Amino acid sequence: MAESTVNRAQRLREQANDPSFENVWQELRWRGLVHVSTDEAALQEALAGEPISYYCGFDPTAASLHLGHLVQLLLMRRLQLAGHRPVALVGGATGLIGDPRQTSERVLNTRETVAAWVDSLRAQIEPYLSFEEDNAATMVNNLEWTSQLSALDFLREVGKNFRVGTMVKKEIVAKRLHSEEGISYTEFSYQVLQGNDFLELYRRHGVRLQSGGSDQWGNLTSGTELIRKVEGAHVHALGTPLITNADGTKFGKSEGNAVWLNPEMCSPYAFYQFWLNTADADVVSRLKVFTFLTRAEIEEYERKVSEEPFRREAQKRLAWEVTALAHGEDATQKVIDASAAVFGGGDLSTVDGETLAAVLSELPQADPAQWQGEAGTATAVELLVSTGLASSTSEARRTIKEGGASVNNVRMTDAEQRFGAADALAGRYLLVRRGKKNMAGADLTAR
Repeated sequence: MAESTVNRAQRLREQANDPSFENVWQELRWRGLVHVSTDEAALQEALAGEPISYYCGFDPTAASLHLGHLVQLLLMRRLQLAGHRPVALVGGATGLIGDPRQTSERVLNTRETVAAWVDSLRAQIEPYLSFEEDNAATMVNNLEWTSQLSALDFLREVGKNFRVGTMVKKEIVAKRLHSEEGISYTEFSYQVLQGNDFLELYRRHGVRLQSGGSDQWGNLTSGTELIRKVEGAHVHALGTPLITNADGTKFGKSEGNAVWLNPEMCSPYAFYQFWLNTADADVVSRLKVFTFLTRAEIEEYERKVSEEPFRREAQKRLAWEVTALAHGEDATQKVIDASAAVFGGGDLSTVDGETLAAVLSELPQADPAQWQGEAGTATAVELLVSTGLASSTSEARRTIKEGGASVNNVRMTDAEQRFGAADALAGRYLLVRRGKKNMAGADLTAR
């Protein structure tokens, strides 16, 4: 495993359940992780007794998991720390269909694409669970049993147990039925497939609990009802709340895109900054859901938010904890060091190229079309003008003459100085600064 994965796995193994709670159900309640469930008293009793097997499913409808999935992964880990046995399901079958969206029909991906995404998601899930303890985790793919069912077997053995009247009342299905686009039979049947997954895992692994987001409640209860009808057994479902910001906006969205766990789709720097920018009104609830800090620790941060919000200590701890879980402590420290060097005027030569690129990508960028002369070079004046840090050549010259501009934290002294690969960080990047706070990035290889 990569070093970050080792760190992440070790970090999760070292966590322990909060001793201030009598049982894991109380802790889940306090952390705000219970929105809806089947018989609460029976579920609490089951979680307080002998270890049970439980599962959560992750469909490969993209190459990466996102923050909504992270809620489920950490919930699975909390239950495992309490002694229960996790089963992580990657939906190689259901991913070929995709659960119904609120708005419109999903585009069906190729089998080859879904298979590749299955491998990607498995690799992302594994570090959050332990596969070595007495209650070791199990990883499954529902394509294993779904692919063995013929259409006739599926209809006779599974479909006959579902009533259309009940299925159309499911919240998302009902919305889609009354929308202009409607819903296809393919997506309509998704809840039957997920219900069958629970039945198969009940038979194969003795699974008695399924967790998921509360928006998946209709799919979760499809499984509990199917098991009741076919096996005469009562099993459980737990729906976590959809995480929203205090102002009602959707959580986990940045510039219209999901905050992904895959570092190639969301850099550790961007990931860290997302958490660091958490509003005061949201940070305590985020600490409860996304970290393993104890109640006493979180309550202390709650006090600090109330009395010393300007220090943003809670946000810094939140950003550290979640980024270290997702990307490892080494990557997190690199992000912090890079931020200090860029925004604090430190030594940029110690920052690796990948982290530097992520940091600079968050800044305004130079327009290389405004550079003259040899390709891959630009003068001091051209850098200031092309980045927008100066509105004209004369303003740029005046700024340099007054000592108010720098490149890579080194003050510019010559307006005609030409910067090339030898002056650049990682052979290509320049951090252009005017004054203390106005910064921009320039990539010399862009021209």
